[in-house]
Amino acid sequence: MMRKVLSALLLAPAMALAAYPDKPISMIVSYSPGGGTDLVARAIAPYIEKYLGNNARVIIMNKPGAGGAIGFASLATSPADGYTIGFINTPNVMTIPIEREAGYTIEKFEPLGNIVDDPGAFSVYKDHPATSLKELAALAKTKPGQITYGTTGVGSDDHLAALLFSRIAGVQLNHIPMKGAADVKTGVVGKQLDIASMNIGEAEQAISGGAPMRPLGVMAAKRSSIAPNVPTFAEQGFNVEMSSLRGIAAPKGLPPDIKKQLVQAVERAANDPEFQKKATQLFAPLRYLPPSDFEAYLQKGDADFRKMWKEMPWGEK
Repeated sequence: MMRKVLSALLLAPAMALAAYPDKPISMIVSYSPGGGTDLVARAIAPYIEKYLGNNARVIIMNKPGAGGAIGFASLATSPADGYTIGFINTPNVMTIPIEREAGYTIEKFEPLGNIVDDPGAFSVYKDHPATSLKELAALAKTKPGQITYGTTGVGSDDHLAALLFSRIAGVQLNHIPMKGAADVKTGVVGKQLDIASMNIGEAEQAISGGAPMRPLGVMAAKRSSIAPNVPTFAEQGFNVEMSSLRGIAAPKGLPPDIKKQLVQAVERAANDPEFQKKATQLFAPLRYLPPSDFEAYLQKGDADFRKMWKEMPWGEK
């Protein structure tokens, strides 16, 4: 009898480990359906399910608003039990707690791996009078505060990049924060906005779907492989570089065995050739980072943006 009890005790940890996940996993996306993060989340979820095994199910939960703060706070304050994960987007996840009370800090997240690194870009509706950044700056000088640009929120990469461009160009643009990149696209296509300040992958994906938009420049050190005909900002005389990382995280404090399974599933999903093919079709530039590298990036970015806040507080502008 004692031998049976000891055997049961020895098997219990393995049985508990094998049981995860035994219910659906929620994956929070802090932006609207149809945006770049949402599309990547829906593309990678089946592969995370595949590599978690045990008939895992991952359900996408869109929680847009406040530049991503609503979704980020929901993720950070969820139980650290492996049944809530989500995408965190830079720089929003870092800049929002710097500028205001957000209900979370970056220390509240358990990074599981970065998936995408998407440079920013300016795009306009197809028949917009500006055909280059220099023409856009010249037009803005004749209409101070009248040229509008949409972003995914105050403190987003889109917003900060536009502020840097405005400072360099010596112009005043009118910022219109939106709930997500899909809303920004809709605003530009409908000509309610002049400029979509959004990632080049999101812009190219929209254009491939028939959106009448035209990129003016990409915010990277070199031209993007997914849009090789679009010149960089620097090529046009504006030294602006800004990019958005989109990675997966969980609430801080995951049980080590569950964290190990999630990290392995995220890495294997990110490196799956079928997922990578889908990401290419979505114009999502992939850049996998393991948890330690992703966390180091977040820590450095947080320090850099705190310094930027002191020198150029972006606030409500």
